[in-house]
Amino acid sequence: MQSNIWHQKIYLLGFNMLKNLEDLVILARERKKNPVQGSYTNKLLYDENLAKKKVLEEISELIESVEKNTNKIHEAADVFYHLVMYLEKNDILLEDVMKELSNRKK
Repeated sequence: MQSNIWHQKIYLLGFNMLKNLEDLVILARERKKNPVQGSYTNKLLYDENLAKKKVLEEISELIESVEKNTNKIHEAADVFYHLVMYLEKNDILLEDVMKELSNRKK
């Protein structure tokens, strides 16, 4: 029954929310294999400091937007995007992160 409730929540907004996250991971992995010249995603995946800098910057912007109650959704989306790129750049698989979270369930 619990998983049925979770399934309903994922589709609550009329689309599969996790599909968007999955698409983002697929984009990162595709760009790692087949770089696109001039791509911002590729810059994040290959620049040693840019991905780290952007994750820190975007988290700071999200915190500020929450405190000011402005632009929160936009900033949260930026955090997700940049975090996925940072993880992929550093060969941290989202699948492994999800397994770790699953193992923490009590």
